[in-house]
Amino acid sequence: MALHLSWAFVFGVLGNVVSFLVSLAPLPTFYQIYKKRTSEGFQSIPYVVSLFSAMLWIYYALLKKDAMFLITINTFCCFIQTFYIVAYFYYAPKKEKVVTVKLILLFNIFGFGVIFLSTFFLQNPLTRLHVLGYICMAFALSVFAAPLCILRKVIKTKSVEYMPFTLSVFLTLGAVMWFFYGLLLKDMNIAVPNVVGFIFGILQMILYAIYKNCPKKMVEDPKLHQLSEHIVDVVKLGTMVCSEVNAVAPQPNETNNNGGVVQAQNIKGNTTDHDASNKV
Repeated sequence: MALHLSWAFVFGVLGNVVSFLVSLAPLPTFYQIYKKRTSEGFQSIPYVVSLFSAMLWIYYALLKKDAMFLITINTFCCFIQTFYIVAYFYYAPKKEKVVTVKLILLFNIFGFGVIFLSTFFLQNPLTRLHVLGYICMAFALSVFAAPLCILRKVIKTKSVEYMPFTLSVFLTLGAVMWFFYGLLLKDMNIAVPNVVGFIFGILQMILYAIYKNCPKKMVEDPKLHQLSEHIVDVVKLGTMVCSEVNAVAPQPNETNNNGGVVQAQNIKGNTTDHDASNKV
């Protein structure tokens, strides 16, 4: 028993280290937002969902009472995600600010409030823990829609631009650490989602090996760059991934302006020809 606990401690520490590094991945995005003085082209939902996930896992860990490392990493995650949300909100256009407030009310106030009230007053503490654990596990598994979108994009474009290799390695390492942490604690709510996380991590590395030498296609979409940053680390579910690739938002106005110039030149040319024919 003591040996199991000591190994759980080791994997818990390693999981915290990996997840801590992953949680800092969005910083380059916010440096870019700071330089541009606007968060237009990006979305706040990854950070709001990450904060919601961290809150869920902290609540679960407090009820479980023997999952200290879930508390430490998710507490840090709450702070860093709050920082991301505040920074995003500060530089966001008015419309995006309204959307962000609605998301916070939906997930962090109403959503968490409903889960808390519906589980906290259950008379049997073991039932309460099991119900909350199932909710956490179901939410962890559902968020895998995000990496599926990235994998689909990699296959479609034959480019790994949105899926850096370092990201895949850290995802896989994190999944391994947290899987063994949950297994040693005999907690399947922690272990099971990370089996899926490990599979996705291996799949990403395989796709990287297949497409790494393919020429890059110019598919500029800042939301895809942001999504690649926020593939979910399902143990703490608040840190989402990747080293930021410089995202350039598409500028349709330039095309319209150029089109306007061409059209003006055509009109001018037609007018000149018409005047010349009149003179003749």
